[in-house]
Amino acid sequence: MSTLQWVGLLALAAFAGAVVPFQSAINSNLARGLGHPLWATLVSLLVSVLVLLPVILALRLPLPSGSFISKAPLWMWAGGAFGVCFVALAVVLLPKLGASGFIALALAGQVLASMMLDHFGLFGLVEKQLTLPRLFGALLLIAGVGLIQFGDSPGRVLAPQ
Repeated sequence: MSTLQWVGLLALAAFAGAVVPFQSAINSNLARGLGHPLWATLVSLLVSVLVLLPVILALRLPLPSGSFISKAPLWMWAGGAFGVCFVALAVVLLPKLGASGFIALALAGQVLASMMLDHFGLFGLVEKQLTLPRLFGALLLIAGVGLIQFGDSPGRVLAPQ
């Protein structure tokens, strides 16, 4: 892979992360208007389908294999449930924690879970052992989360007031 391709992938990954607080903030406002976070979650996911279907049709993607669908283990279908969990919790927590606090905590959870997935090679991932430098990086991230969440109030340590 060329350096330019690598930089492009890094930029796309950063963009993917950058859209999350916008999605969460917009959905939080939608929840207030609709009267409940789960309504906003449903609308968000329905809009996702409405945006994705024309893209799939425009790309003329073949239908998935029926044999794969019938033989796939149940855990492969859990991604949508995790998506509902993230969107619904973002709608509820972002107004309480602030965008930076929520995203920092979500990122810390993602890094810790990712390190576990990598270490054990779960779900077909290549094993990537948990080393002291990787663990130190995770601890630095968690310390950063604390600074982001509580850095504006020096006396506040455990919870927002």
